[in-house]
Amino acid sequence: MKNTKYDLIANSHKSEETRKKNAFIAFITGGLIGLIGEGMIELFCLNFSMSRTDAGTLMIVVYIFLASLSTALGFFDKLVSVCRCGLLIPITGFAHSMTSASLDFKREGPIYGIGSNMFKLAGSVIIYGVVSAWLFGLIRYLIGGSI
Repeated sequence: MKNTKYDLIANSHKSEETRKKNAFIAFITGGLIGLIGEGMIELFCLNFSMSRTDAGTLMIVVYIFLASLSTALGFFDKLVSVCRCGLLIPITGFAHSMTSASLDFKREGPIYGIGSNMFKLAGSVIIYGVVSAWLFGLIRYLIGGSI
């Protein structure tokens, strides 16, 4: 099959890109997640007499738990198909990547399955986050900023 004929067939089956719609949905859902998170922080501060720092940490723990639980129950991917990237950008996406990798390899056991495969995607995020933080800290130090 020639390339032009293949391209015609492939393009006829390709779905339309709706980048503006997807960006708008991601913006709204990401904003809602942030709004709910801020509400949780205020709730923890008022009801449990916590500092904002401790309440923020607890809010992150709640989001990680909810993302991991919904991944384990099998409906996080369905939520992502509706909410788009707005659900993946916060800490929930990180929790989902670790939980789904753990669940995929749980049959291989706790060491060779879960332990060695949990950080497949998350490991690269962690390493590039650490390296970029180190690099930006070094740049800040070199231009005269304090650490």
